[in-house]
Amino acid sequence: MMRCVRGLLPALLLLPAASAVAQDAEDPGTRIALWDNGVPGHEERREIAQVSREYWTRQVNDPAIVHFPAAAGTGTGASVVIMPGGAHEFLVTTTEGTDVARWFAARGVSAFVLYYRLANEEVSPWDIEDARQDAERAVRLIRARADQFALDPHKIGVMGFSAGGELARMTLLSPPVPPEGAGDALDRGDARPDFGILVFPGPMHGDVEDTGPGAPPLLLSAAADDECCSQPVIDIFLAYRAAGGSAELHIYQEGGHAYNMGEASDLVSLQRWPGRIEDWMVDRGLMAPRQP
Repeated sequence: MMRCVRGLLPALLLLPAASAVAQDAEDPGTRIALWDNGVPGHEERREIAQVSREYWTRQVNDPAIVHFPAAAGTGTGASVVIMPGGAHEFLVTTTEGTDVARWFAARGVSAFVLYYRLANEEVSPWDIEDARQDAERAVRLIRARADQFALDPHKIGVMGFSAGGELARMTLLSPPVPPEGAGDALDRGDARPDFGILVFPGPMHGDVEDTGPGAPPLLLSAAADDECCSQPVIDIFLAYRAAGGSAELHIYQEGGHAYNMGEASDLVSLQRWPGRIEDWMVDRGLMAPRQP
């Protein structure tokens, strides 16, 4: 049974700064539905309109990924599925979604923002297992279409913020959940990401976690004064270290919750935090080194 703290602190609305986003801030990306005809057994719900306002999205009944390809001539073959936070009540689809995707795309990493089903949304029929199916389906879809996207099927990662960090953690470390309905050819593919970036993830996680030498390498980040979500990254790091996994941890003295890519922080350390992502990915051959 999952450990779940309902009502996780909603991610804050933070305005993007130029340093945190790619140059083409108007690119909306390309939407790709996870199921062509809607979620198996719930096909009729795809007709319910998804609602987006300012920085958030609700009523996800036809889960999808939105693709932001690597900038022309910069692709490294690596890709990342970005899982926004929002307490499983809504999705922060700007500063924890599309802005982050554009940042990666500008640096040669194709990005996919995941619009997953929301377990804590009012009158929602979905639970966390449905969100997990969406995350796992996204990884399988990208891996199956790697040639189409000009990607390396062995360099597919996930990045999650807050509640999205919980979902990314389960996708990375826990056995996959059964597919919707009878399943299809895509559901037989490998759903495990090749690397992960968890940014102030919440405390929810799977009962079984693999943190040993074969576990995907992780980059972990949180602020020490985040009452909700500083402890989970410490716990994950200690579990990795004890089991022989590969993890790097950055705990910032202050910054609270939802500092995201440092775009609205007055703290220089958080403004420069995305550089630590670059360093870590360059060291693993996932991002091309930037010219001095």
